[in-house]
Amino acid sequence: MESKRAASVGRPRGFDVDEALERAVLVFWAQGYEGASLDDLTAAMGITRTSMYRAFGNKEDLFRKALERYTEGPASYFARALGRATAREVAAACLGGAVRSTTQPDCPAGCLGVQGSLAAGGAGRQARDILTAWREEGAVHLRHRFQRAVDEGDLPADADPGLLARYLMTVANGIAVQAAGGTARDELQLVADMALRNWPLDGS
Repeated sequence: MESKRAASVGRPRGFDVDEALERAVLVFWAQGYEGASLDDLTAAMGITRTSMYRAFGNKEDLFRKALERYTEGPASYFARALGRATAREVAAACLGGAVRSTTQPDCPAGCLGVQGSLAAGGAGRQARDILTAWREEGAVHLRHRFQRAVDEGDLPADADPGLLARYLMTVANGIAVQAAGGTARDELQLVADMALRNWPLDGS
């Protein structure tokens, strides 16, 4: 009996977990948290609800994992941008990355992290809070990076790192919303370029 039970527990899943999660990302990205039903998710993932619960937990757990995968994939430009040499290069990489990631031809338009729960009701409150925290974490990283730029003289001494971070996040989020509405990549890049014209000169 014990050996049979151990074999059952140790039996490999009949699906690729990473591939199933990638498909879940696309469903949440296209339909948002509340718009993505369990039937939509399991059909796209090619698994049963039971398999989904066993591998990923409930819908909220799956959404968290999907957001992590999205952060490591389509939104990974943000982490790379933080490592650029100057604050202006950081800003340009953030906005350029936002334009490209929200207008990929083989992916849903817009940004999972921005639109995933914009119209969420009570059932989507937790997802909305998860995404609010996700966006706020991005703003904090930018603020710290811009504070370093001030300290190093890359930004003027009177520059406000927090305000610059909020400005950049607001423009990037707006780009995502416009992309979801069908605005073309070239036009969105012009918006990004215009925003950078208001970037403060260096501290020299």
